[in-house]
Amino acid sequence: MTAVTVDSPTVPVADGADANGEAPGGPGAARAEHLVAVVARRMLHALRVGGFLDTGGVAHRSGLPDDVAAAGLSYAEERGWVVRRSGRLVGWNLTAVGRAEGERLLAAELDERGARTAVEDLHERFGALNVELLDLCTHWQLREVDGEARPNDHGDPGHDAAALDRLERLHAATVPWLDELVAALPRFRTYSERLAEAVRRVREGHTEWFTRPVIDSYHTVWFELHEDLLATLGLERSGKPVATGERRATTEIEGAPT
Repeated sequence: MTAVTVDSPTVPVADGADANGEAPGGPGAARAEHLVAVVARRMLHALRVGGFLDTGGVAHRSGLPDDVAAAGLSYAEERGWVVRRSGRLVGWNLTAVGRAEGERLLAAELDERGARTAVEDLHERFGALNVELLDLCTHWQLREVDGEARPNDHGDPGHDAAALDRLERLHAATVPWLDELVAALPRFRTYSERLAEAVRRVREGHTEWFTRPVIDSYHTVWFELHEDLLATLGLERSGKPVATGERRATTEIEGAPT
């Protein structure tokens, strides 16, 4: 670990490229500034898409080592970007100032990497994948009984098998798309890993990993991926650009899927 200090406090970061392959910005102070920006961007955005998270949750969603996430959160707290909550549940929330700073860092990342055109194209292509995911989740949650759509009690193995087969095909189509996104912005690699893990658990018969909220189900990770993509491009879910600090998280499917 290299101790990088920008103003203070000290934030430890890995030597060389960071955990998801983002190259350092150069020698000396420029490199230090870049590495701290990488940590801050990942950490603030993890809280944006994840909501209230403990330190381990921030590390998991951001792809940062636990010690780097912990030091980064202290750094962010000092600047008013995050606030720590204590009580029955202990964790971190993003502040309005932190949300604005995260948005600034996301925009800067696109410009630094010259990735805006590539990511805009990938966002356009994501639309068809997202439509399929939404329809698939509805198919999993509901089934037709006597001509009416009713909550799926999972009593029809054929219905569920068809939905799980569609999930496999959707994931197979998503993998190469995500590979292109990771090539443009390496921090998106965490979504590749988390979606693959959700599919693996579903294959093993743990079908709650398809749509259940709270856990890292396929739907949960997909929602966070979509929010990340929109935030990166400065868009709301209508596809329209919004002013910095005015973006809002929305649910991708009404209600909590199970």
